[in-house]
Amino acid sequence: MKTHFFLPLLLLISTAVDAQWSGNTTPTYPELIAYYQKLDREHAEIELYAMGKSDTDWPIYVCIINGAKDSIKTFEKAQNSTTILINNAIHPGEPDGVNACLIWIDNWIKNGKKTADLPVIAIIPAYNVGGMFNRSSNSRANQDGPEEYGFRGNSQNLDLNRDFIKMDSPNAFTFVTLYQALDPDVFVDNHVSNGADYQYTLTYIASMKERMAPSMRALTYDKCIPSLTSRLKKRKRDLFPYVELQEDIPDKGIIAFNDLPRYATGYSSLFHALSFTVETHMLKPFPERVEATRQFLDELILWSKECASDIELARKKAIDWSLEQQTFHYNYKRTEKADSILFKGYKAIYKTSPVTGLERLFYDRKQPFTKYVPHFQTHRSSDSVAIPKAYFVGGANTEVISRLKANGIEFSTVLHDSLISVITNKVLKYDSPKQPYEGHFLHGGTMIEKEENNMVIPAGTVMISTRQPKMNFVVSVLEPAAEDSYFSWNFFDSYLQQKEYFSAYVFEEKALEILEKDPQLAQDFYSKKRTDSEFANNAWDQLYFIYKRSIYYEKTTANRLPIYQIY
Repeated sequence: MKTHFFLPLLLLISTAVDAQWSGNTTPTYPELIAYYQKLDREHAEIELYAMGKSDTDWPIYVCIINGAKDSIKTFEKAQNSTTILINNAIHPGEPDGVNACLIWIDNWIKNGKKTADLPVIAIIPAYNVGGMFNRSSNSRANQDGPEEYGFRGNSQNLDLNRDFIKMDSPNAFTFVTLYQALDPDVFVDNHVSNGADYQYTLTYIASMKERMAPSMRALTYDKCIPSLTSRLKKRKRDLFPYVELQEDIPDKGIIAFNDLPRYATGYSSLFHALSFTVETHMLKPFPERVEATRQFLDELILWSKECASDIELARKKAIDWSLEQQTFHYNYKRTEKADSILFKGYKAIYKTSPVTGLERLFYDRKQPFTKYVPHFQTHRSSDSVAIPKAYFVGGANTEVISRLKANGIEFSTVLHDSLISVITNKVLKYDSPKQPYEGHFLHGGTMIEKEENNMVIPAGTVMISTRQPKMNFVVSVLEPAAEDSYFSWNFFDSYLQQKEYFSAYVFEEKALEILEKDPQLAQDFYSKKRTDSEFANNAWDQLYFIYKRSIYYEKTTANRLPIYQIY
């Protein structure tokens, strides 16, 4: 008998027959879970676990195929053998993966449930539970089916594919707990694309080359993608990179997607997983998109089993490589270097719109073409920083620490106030948008002044060594100027404010005393008055200039983050 853990299974809810997965409908969340419960009950090789909270009263589930028929042993097996994690319905309006996984499982059962040819397969039936319940037929205006589907945002109106670092949703906490418990070797996030019209049904995003360890880059781009392309070609199925446009039409160039850590594949690649986002084309009929997704999963599963030793070795080399790195690169920008790629598209023409009376873009499907177009797939980092031996984070920053814990980051706690030499991080500059982005005013363009200081590190501060397999994640979230750092996501905004000031009429006498006792400050002050007329005519600026360089100014709090490094 299988031992289930976490939350109890839901009561079985009646659902339609298997054939529905191939049509133009997709199940509701209760129907979906009911079917997975049925599979769990009837097949010893299939296990269903309620893993934790979602943004609703319903939990998030994971279905594991080819486990160990016991919860603890199954997760141990996943960690110690080749494991694929498939995530569905992060955007419930894009449910292709939901149906594709159900069809794959049904076919596997009908073909005899052979486990010898399988890795461990973990499937999240639907991740965005709140969005699954918010069903309609009109939120995806440009998409061809299914008849009814869920909504992109969850019940908090968050796009969960931007939430893997900030973790504003309970879904994200459940996901990272599951992810770290499985430690998957291969990760797939199933989607449907938006954008241009073209001939392909099946496109993909692979992790950005320049951010990957050499062994994982070679495994992904030199072995896996060519093999999948060849295998799918035998099924008369083209596999093509995700069509993100350089300008208005594909003819002018296609851009390789920069999968930052906020995205599912960017997050998983921090842990050296072979990661793909499947993007089927919105303008193709739903059943065709589902079949394309199923075929991709089918071939990836087979390839992962056949190349298990290559995957395991590449991941081990990636961890070893990351621990040898001296420098962390970030703020990657696409370069103007373009290769070419053979593209199957439709002729783009411009004609007068009967709605606006203005020129509009139109893809003429009666004029298909196959030709080479520019492919911009090279990125270069614009910033870098030396990787420290360890970071310190103030113990009062419980939201940050809870996220480190959820991600399985190893750290220790300082037991006694300790005076040590550390590198401090003072924020000199940052930019924030006028409008919120996914519930945050995401900082960018951050400039940090790093300075060595003797600091009293209070008891309760946590110390995070970078000498651990999850080093990539640690540096990505704790290096303040990195794109998806906890600073960028506003977790340290309270430190960007000075708390105490002075009354000018009282401080006048003190300012004179300070200048008399500090000749260097006096020299700098009078020099600035001589050379800066605006400063010379502003009494407040002059007093504040002295105040900021006095013992009264908040040197340890104002704009100085509670993040320290040792090298």
